[in-house]
Amino acid sequence: MPRTLGLRGWLTCSLLVLAGACSSGPPPPDTRPYDQQIVEWRKSKDEAFRSTSDDSFSPIPAAQRAAFHGLNYYPIDPSYRVPAYLTLETVNPPVIVELQTSGTERDRYRKVGTLGFTLDGNAFKLTAFALETGSLSRLFVPFADLTNGEETYRGGRFLELDQTATGLYDLDFNRAYNPFCVFNPTYICPVPPRENRLAVPIRAGEKLPLDYQRTH
Repeated sequence: MPRTLGLRGWLTCSLLVLAGACSSGPPPPDTRPYDQQIVEWRKSKDEAFRSTSDDSFSPIPAAQRAAFHGLNYYPIDPSYRVPAYLTLETVNPPVIVELQTSGTERDRYRKVGTLGFTLDGNAFKLTAFALETGSLSRLFVPFADLTNGEETYRGGRFLELDQTATGLYDLDFNRAYNPFCVFNPTYICPVPPRENRLAVPIRAGEKLPLDYQRTH
């Protein structure tokens, strides 16, 4: 089975790979209005998923791409975009953890640290990871919440955050996305660890596809 690109593709350069604009460092600041940024990001992702090119990263089976009408999202809600402070793991050697997956094997990641943030006046934490070997320029944050199983994928969703020099991150749940196994069950995807299961509904970002078969 192929590995989910939520780890082996998106983690490398995120959606910028699909748009042909990947770079080795953090992207430059986007000065457009926030809503426009999210709308354009979603549009680019739909186009990438619909792509039939030979180097397409789309998880949609090739025979189904012509009928793909776009991803299903919650309305854009700026209140789900919050600052988060990363408390780094200082253990040497780095802590390596094994995350459960939708298959029988486990995926190994480096535990980078803990992101602390506030939503609706309540404090939360999420563990941030990176690939076991490689750059820490992009953090991988798998999470689960109370929408899972009904409004969103039962196995949780993913976030990715670009590295900053200050330790303060732009945690934007409007950019939360589904693992590729949602669209193609031949993919293997990781399951958020217990400490990343939020006891609140996160009604932002990607929802289940409208035609999703709950037998997945």
